[in-house]
Amino acid sequence: MEQASTLQTAPAVSLPVNMVADVQDSLLMALTDLQRLVGLLDHATSNLLERFGNAESALAHLAGRDNEDLHVIRNQLQQAVTELQFHDMATQLINHTSLILQGCAWRLAEEAMELEGDEQPLRLDPMPERPSPVTQSEMDSGSVELF
Repeated sequence: MEQASTLQTAPAVSLPVNMVADVQDSLLMALTDLQRLVGLLDHATSNLLERFGNAESALAHLAGRDNEDLHVIRNQLQQAVTELQFHDMATQLINHTSLILQGCAWRLAEEAMELEGDEQPLRLDPMPERPSPVTQSEMDSGSVELF
């Protein structure tokens, strides 16, 4: 009894090239916006750290006095600086999302558009295999994957 060989193929969807190009452009615009967001976060965090340093210096002249308010203020400033790790987590999440968007944009281009003449295929960076590096959903709990 002969068995007919059946080739399994993945389902395919035919899309107009201009639609694929529009989606790719939108993904790249989102990527650009995310990169701008990282710049804004970096700038705000830098300013915030500078202001914390200035506040700490301004409090230094009170250091010789035994003042309970001074200890409370310094403790609050130290806790606020510690909470600035939010910047690091947000940046990791944005970078991870940027890699996914970029991978999608280039994959669309590779799949939808044929190579011309002596054009070489894209050597794409693989999309991240692991889920987001940041699992924290609020400032008081969660974890950050260090890499």
